[in-house]
Amino acid sequence: MEKSKKALPIMLATALATTPFVIAPQSASAITDISIDPDDDEEGADSKYTIDFTIEKALDSGDKIYITFPKGFDVDSSMDEDDIDADFEVKSVSVSGREITIKVDEELSKGSDLRIKITDGITNPDKKGTYSIDISTSAESEESEDVKITSGSSSSKGSSDDYSVDIDDKTEKKETEYEIGPIKLKDKLTKGDYITVTFPSSDMLPSKISKDDIDINEYTPDSVSVSGKKVEIKVPSKADGKKELTLKFYKSAGITNPSAGDKYTIDVKWDGTTYTSKKFDIKKSGSSSSSSTASDFTVSLSDSSAGARTSFSFEADFGKTELKADSDVIIEFPSSGMIPGYLNPDDFKINGKTPKRVGFAGNSIALTAPSNFSSSKNVKVDIDYNAWITNPKAAGDYTLKMTVDGKTATSKTFRINGAGAVTPTPTPTPTPTTPGTTAPANNSTATITLTNTAVGKQTGVNIAVKAFGAPLVKQRDFIEVVFPVGYKVPAYIAPASVSVNGVAASFVAVRGQNVLVYPAQDIAAGTGANIVIGAAANIVNPAAKNTYTINVFSSEEKGLLFGRAVGVGVPQPAQPAQPAPQPAPQQPQQPQQPQTAVPANAALFKVNNKSFTLHGKVYPLQEAPYLANGNTTMVPAQFFKEAMALTTQWNNQTVAIIKGRTVVRFTVDSNKAYVGSQEFTLPAPVALKNGMPMVPIRFVTDNLGYKVGWDAKTSSVFVYQ
Repeated sequence: MEKSKKALPIMLATALATTPFVIAPQSASAITDISIDPDDDEEGADSKYTIDFTIEKALDSGDKIYITFPKGFDVDSSMDEDDIDADFEVKSVSVSGREITIKVDEELSKGSDLRIKITDGITNPDKKGTYSIDISTSAESEESEDVKITSGSSSSKGSSDDYSVDIDDKTEKKETEYEIGPIKLKDKLTKGDYITVTFPSSDMLPSKISKDDIDINEYTPDSVSVSGKKVEIKVPSKADGKKELTLKFYKSAGITNPSAGDKYTIDVKWDGTTYTSKKFDIKKSGSSSSSSTASDFTVSLSDSSAGARTSFSFEADFGKTELKADSDVIIEFPSSGMIPGYLNPDDFKINGKTPKRVGFAGNSIALTAPSNFSSSKNVKVDIDYNAWITNPKAAGDYTLKMTVDGKTATSKTFRINGAGAVTPTPTPTPTPTTPGTTAPANNSTATITLTNTAVGKQTGVNIAVKAFGAPLVKQRDFIEVVFPVGYKVPAYIAPASVSVNGVAASFVAVRGQNVLVYPAQDIAAGTGANIVIGAAANIVNPAAKNTYTINVFSSEEKGLLFGRAVGVGVPQPAQPAQPAPQPAPQQPQQPQQPQTAVPANAALFKVNNKSFTLHGKVYPLQEAPYLANGNTTMVPAQFFKEAMALTTQWNNQTVAIIKGRTVVRFTVDSNKAYVGSQEFTLPAPVALKNGMPMVPIRFVTDNLGYKVGWDAKTSSVFVYQ
């Protein structure tokens, strides 16, 4: 063993000449916070179930999640992947008795908040009561959550078969117009009270219907709400006093026919009495329509190969619903893996106009129409090849969804082919402005404070930047706040929860532990800013008492603006002055051998040690550097951001490291890397360890002008410029 220890520095020093380094993401909490929500809780009902929970232990691709329904429930044994809508990649779904097994197709880090929606195949028990549903994973024992099944409506029934349902197009699964009635009522309509319409299935209804898409006796209702398979309609004053009722749901309401092969009825409940329609049938699908309706639009791609980078173009008609200036159109893709870690508004067009802003969460992208946008029910979206959106990795048939003001349109299926080379999906990055010659601003008196220092509690964060060394342009440039491992940062933060100098942020993006705040006003060089992240942003303190460092960057300045220690569960530390800025980059000649003298501005680390040293201070790393293939030094992506002060973005699929106008991109599990548009082969592929990408350090340093050395005295690798 002693012999092996002495040999390590020699082997490592030799390896450095050809070694690249890698970086790793972060983990979080346990199988807790279980929430189970049926869309229909009545006994005997066919219901969708939405299940939310947090995993305490990480899951690898191929691991399983188990959902077990108790006796009384009917679980369809033919359930498959089409019946599960999850916010992670699903490899397969199987059913044994009342247990559903979901095999995951990606790595899920510790502390991930998961959502699984079972869209079909569950029938509630025939008896009301409280039932326990069990959730477990390959790594964690089962936990239970109760759901309450209620009895159906006990209201009296009106006479059956006493009114008709007229359907404009009776083709199965077709979005169409419904006219219900006229219905002879026992009691007069009363303004302000509610009519409840129950359709055969919740699948027929959208999540929201505009009151403009419904008529009551030819008048617009006061309000409309959708819950499961029921629609509640508030009676307007103009319909008050009528004893006859006709309801019209226009095509733009988004109601879709059920499947053919059965007889259906619709129930209308008013003043305690339920009126049941005559039975109606639905026809099997005939010849397909060539027109593009709100649920039937065409998706055009420049490349249909699996995993390929591609452009998209599609257009949908939303009927009476219009996309308006400063409002959002939301695009839902088949998987979150198609979306890169950064999106540029210039790569998107809405009806030919560049959106005001673009953001994403999970597998959805939100595009905000510009202020000069002309309201339109026809919405066309073009996504440029440079947006780095990629196709699903598996061949098959897929759909997209677009939502405007709560109305969702679903595309025709488009085919992804299995053949062809797969383009790696590096995280695209904004083109930084040319750095000026302004010296770094003095932030020695800048501060960061928490509004709540309790362990594991939601907190606000107040940040006082004394001065920026370079100007920030509103809606384009950003202030980046980096929270250390241990903090829980949500995947989405509403701009209204964050302000810059008292004005709500234009946009807020979240990249793992990093929060990017886009100001709504310009900030001049040499001036400061007060950034307030409110408690409503849902940032949660670590679960362990300790002192943690929060760092602040800007998109327009190289290196750290400042970092401050905050106490969680312990007294707040005094806000220390930040060490002097690092010296300007030197231009030393390239040594053939690692140097032994350690420069003052060097960052040092050791293999198999979860920390690095900078300016004499030790900072934690989420994952320890290690040797791959016996001679390639891999470091976490975190090292490039925190130790080398490089703009670094990463997620579970990609890594981007930026210096000036040079961008180095990596793809997890790939040995291919890009410097700009030029492709290179790495000595070892980028690996993901507990959610953190590990990157070959030597490849980064060689391409960005840094040097690597070996300090025999401390058995450390050091990196400097």
